[in-house]
Amino acid sequence: MADISTHEKPAEAAGTTLLSVRDLGKTYGAGPGEVEAIRSISFDVRAGELVCVVGPSGCGKTTLLKCLSGLLHPTSGSVALAGQAVVAPPKKMAVVFQEYGRSLYPWLSVRDNVGLPLKARRLPRGERDDAVRAALEEVGLGHALSTYPWQLSGGMQQRVAIARAIAYQPEVLVMDEPFAAVDAQTRADLEDLVRRVWQDLGVTVIFVTHDIDESVYLGERVLVLSSSPTVVQEDLAVDLPSERDQISTRALPRFTELRTHVHEQIQRAKRGDRTALPAT
Repeated sequence: MADISTHEKPAEAAGTTLLSVRDLGKTYGAGPGEVEAIRSISFDVRAGELVCVVGPSGCGKTTLLKCLSGLLHPTSGSVALAGQAVVAPPKKMAVVFQEYGRSLYPWLSVRDNVGLPLKARRLPRGERDDAVRAALEEVGLGHALSTYPWQLSGGMQQRVAIARAIAYQPEVLVMDEPFAAVDAQTRADLEDLVRRVWQDLGVTVIFVTHDIDESVYLGERVLVLSSSPTVVQEDLAVDLPSERDQISTRALPRFTELRTHVHEQIQRAKRGDRTALPAT
């Protein structure tokens, strides 16, 4: 197994469509009690992109994520990863959830938590240990191999969850509001961690968040969802510098313009107005 810090994709793959969503719909229940969560969503994600997804509370962001990752079967439409229909969790995809504490086993060391998916793949012990060590170094926890999750802060536990995902060497990393439960300072550190992991490993990231500023700071694109039943209200390109930091980037006039635009779109969505604002 290659060192994850030097993970590379074939040159011809860069910029090609990796994930394709077409006319995706999801309805819960049937008859008079049915609830249409997602109406008709279509978009593409290119290999190596970092795309953020935002929308009003309860609009169906998590339902969309579960459909993308094969954890939930859509009622209509399709999801394809590298040209293959997603009908179950793909081997090329890893998911990081908001409730990181529930995803880590407190009786296992950090090393064993991160290595669990690799053990399930029957990877030889030496290769598994190398991948675990590299992943923990990538998230700044190379010193924590022998500690246990309950000995770590919330932010460090989330780093462990991210390390477990990247040790698996996925092509796509899907993150469902992963920083909602941490304090503001830790959140800023983790945002920078995600961008560094994305740049270092060349992985494609789909990041679901309810935080408007976070979506603009992190993403190359922001998908703004409407209120339920959900459609894509706007697919916004984020034309900020590729090198970003918490102080200078957020002080840019362009950052303010973009986050104001997304905020206005979400307010329109809350009112049931599904039309997109003119591009800013």
